[in-house]
Amino acid sequence: MIAMLTGRLIRTDLTQVVIDVSGVGYLVTVSRRCLETMQGSDDVVSVLTEMVVREDSMTLYGFMAADEQAAFRLLQSVQGVGAKAAMAILSVLAPAELHQAIMAGDKAMVTRADGVGPKLAQRIVNELAEKVGAVMSAAGATGTMTGSPAGKDGAGSADAGAAQTSHTEAALSALVNLGYGRAEAWQAVNDAAKAQPEASESALIGAALRTLGSRL
Repeated sequence: MIAMLTGRLIRTDLTQVVIDVSGVGYLVTVSRRCLETMQGSDDVVSVLTEMVVREDSMTLYGFMAADEQAAFRLLQSVQGVGAKAAMAILSVLAPAELHQAIMAGDKAMVTRADGVGPKLAQRIVNELAEKVGAVMSAAGATGTMTGSPAGKDGAGSADAGAAQTSHTEAALSALVNLGYGRAEAWQAVNDAAKAQPEASESALIGAALRTLGSRL
């Protein structure tokens, strides 16, 4: 299994790049967002990789950040979403934007991807609502492949971000269980989290309920 490649970027097109690693050229399929990041970097790049094997092909997919790779894997856990569709989604939505679309139940954001219709987008936001924390956890743990190693401050910031994400998702789940629609509950919880970045789960629920109550 090829887990990572580091080498010279020698060719690019709309969906693929060739990376020269010690004289061997690897053809790697990437998202448009990943390609833009690569083109803005030096000639030497490092990418996380995922090998997808089919009966008639072996395709290497590349990611500049661990959260994008995690999102790629998570999307394929939905029936009807293959590697090609997952990469199309990640070409138009960053992992954080995908996270927001799923938590808000916003299928319209997902349908921006080529080849993803309303039915499949609805299935994605429905099935991944309980799993979406996995998209963000990798980002908090490792950051991007091209960034500098996180120091103590970076680690603390990542831990705090992961904790807030956990509290936000738990608060959203509680409100949905109380009968509120996912989209309106997400908006209320998200607003509360922005106003109180270090709020606990119960504090977020209370603030969101006050917001929702004021709209009645």
